[in-house]
Amino acid sequence: MELREITADDADGVAELVRITNAARLVDAPFEPEATPYSMEMGIRHGWDGEPGLHLLAVTADGPVGFVLVNTTEYDNPDLAWLGLLVDPAVRRHGHGSAILEAVLDVCREMDRLNVTAEGWYDDGVHAFATAHGFRRVMVSARRRQDLAALPDGLAEELYAEALPHAGDYELMRIHGRTPDDLIERLATATAAINDAPLDDLDVEDDEFPPERIRAYEEAQLARGPGFYRIVALHRDSGEVAGHTVVAVDPEQPTHGEQHDTSVVTAHRGHRLGQLLKADMVRWLREVEPQLGHVDTWNAASNGHMIGVNERLGYRLLAQGSLYQRRLED
Repeated sequence: MELREITADDADGVAELVRITNAARLVDAPFEPEATPYSMEMGIRHGWDGEPGLHLLAVTADGPVGFVLVNTTEYDNPDLAWLGLLVDPAVRRHGHGSAILEAVLDVCREMDRLNVTAEGWYDDGVHAFATAHGFRRVMVSARRRQDLAALPDGLAEELYAEALPHAGDYELMRIHGRTPDDLIERLATATAAINDAPLDDLDVEDDEFPPERIRAYEEAQLARGPGFYRIVALHRDSGEVAGHTVVAVDPEQPTHGEQHDTSVVTAHRGHRLGQLLKADMVRWLREVEPQLGHVDTWNAASNGHMIGVNERLGYRLLAQGSLYQRRLED
C-alpha cells in the first residue's frame, strides 16, 4: 500500500476522495452534507485558513481503499498533527485502516509532528481501533443541528430582546465577507478567546491568532463562495471587539450552513453577548439566506454554557465524536 498525495488539479484523485468520503458518509453519518468535486478541491487548495494540509489517497494493488488528511499549522503547536482517516466501507475489516494509520504516522515522524490527534465518531469500533494503536480518548464532542424551519415563530427575536437589556454597553456590527481593515487587529485579539473553551484532556498549546491568520481564514472561506457572515459585538466606550460569531453557507448546497467560531472575551462576559450574537445571526440569515434550512455546530460535550445557549436556539443533538491523542517516539 502507498499513500499518494492528491493535488487540487488531479481530477481523478479528487474524484476518488469524493467517492470514498460519500461512501463513508452513507454508513457513518448520513446526516452530513454530500462531498462534491468542488468542495473537495476547495479543501485541498485552501484548507480552513490557508493551510490545506496533506490529502493522501491510500492505494493497494487492487486500487484505492481509503484516504487520510494530515493537518498542521505554522502559527502554533509546532509538534502537532491532526489526522482524519477514512476507509472505503466496501473494503473495511481487511486491515487497511491499520496499514493507513501506520503509514501516516511515519509521515508525521518525518515532519517531526510527534503529538498526533485523530478524530472519529463516538463508536465502539472506532474506540477499539484507536486504543489498539496506542491512542487515548481525550475529548468527547457533540454535533448539533438547528432546524430553522422548525424554530417557533419569533424565537430568535424573543431571545435577542431578552439579552439586549444586559448588553447596553455594546453594539453589534454585521459583516458580510471580509472584515474591515481597521477592525482586523481587534478581531484577532477577540478570536483568541476561543482558547478558553474546554479542552478536557487534550494536550495542546493555545492557538495563536495574528491578524494575518484571521485574514487568511476569511480568504479561504470566501474562495468557496460568498456566503460568509460574521457578527461582532463592539464595546461602545473602548471600541474593543468583545465577541463574535460566524456562519458559512454552502455555495453548492445552500440549505446547509456551518457554525464556525462563537466566542466572548473574558473581560466582557456576563452580558449575554453569546445569546445576543447568535440570536441576531438567525435574524440576519433569515433575511439574506431565506433558503437556508439548517445550521450545524460542534462543541466539546463538556461545554455546558455554549450548549445551553445553542439548545435555547433550537439546536438538537445529531451525533457525538471522539478525539484521540498519541505522542510518538522520536
